Amino acid sequence: MRKDALLTGMMALAAVSVLLTGCTDVTNEKPVIYLYPEQVQEVYVQLELDGEFTCTYPEYDNGWKVKAYPDGTLRDQGTGKEYNYLFWEGTSGTEYDLSRGFVVEGKDTAGFLEEKLAYLGLNEKERNEFIVYWLPRMEDNKYNLITFQGEDYTEHAKLKISPEPDSILRVFMVYKPLDKAINIPEQELEPFEREGFTVIEWGGAEME
Repeated sequence: MRKDALLTGMMALAAVSVLLTGCTDVTNEKPVIYLYPEQVQEVYVQLELDGEFTCTYPEYDNGWKVKAYPDGTLRDQGTGKEYNYLFWEGTSGTEYDLSRGFVVEGKDTAGFLEEKLAYLGLNEKERNEFIVYWLPRMEDNKYNLITFQGEDYTEHAKLKISPEPDSILRVFMVYKPLDKAINIPEQELEPFEREGFTVIEWGGAEME
């Protein structure tokens, strides 16, 4: 049975317009896609982005065609090269919701991400790669307003995967640096359980 674990958000942007400005042409940074089939198999991955790709690796040629292994190793069917994940970046005019989330001191960012990413369902390797990429951008800020997006992200970056995975988790963090702490309702997060052929994605964006 397919299990989609997509984190939810609200669209009450008017209430937090002071926090969410300049939403046009947001860069979705380093979304990476891991494939974990139960057995070695060929997988075709397509991404319908409401915007433009700025970088893909391996090259996105109307999709990625790979041979996927249970340990996460991917072999490109065109070149024969091996990869740990599928990588893309792109721009879009998506408006992200920051009305609920977490306000975290910059110095506490690493511990916060370790805790929340583990709760959401990223394994140790995936958490490490997420934090290594994002921590240098966040830990020197006085505070960070951190949210995890749901349909605001997934509806503008639609994944089509064949064969269809049994479970899929798409973690997309949006954050905004703050000079001082603010009070907002805490976001409720939903834990994820891996089942069968599992697909994991993580990425993020910074709001100015």
